[in-house]
Amino acid sequence: MAKRGGFPGMGMPGNMNNLMKQAQKMQRQMEENQKALEEKSFTATAGGGAVEVTVSGKREVTGVKLSEEVVDPDDIEMLEDLIVAATNEALRKVEEETTAVMSKLTGGLGGLGGGLPF
Repeated sequence: MAKRGGFPGMGMPGNMNNLMKQAQKMQRQMEENQKALEEKSFTATAGGGAVEVTVSGKREVTGVKLSEEVVDPDDIEMLEDLIVAATNEALRKVEEETTAVMSKLTGGLGGLGGGLPF
């Protein structure tokens, strides 16, 4: 009796091909999702909206808006802190969305990806 495909002794002809096709499909979907995320913008505020920072999905700051009342030459440190806080919040939003999208794609397979940043 002749065996078809697969590995000798495995008794699962063609399963390896199916597994490879699924892995390639998942990789394409991950790349598409990553590209879509990179095109998004994430905005966060600090100081009750006095500072607004916008970050791209590529984790690049694309905009900063300041209210006039927050620009106090005698208190530059507070303004710096507010910018840092808003930037970190916007970056957290990027990370949160990236994790959510990739979790949906991998179906919660925790170890998949070997520690890739998504």
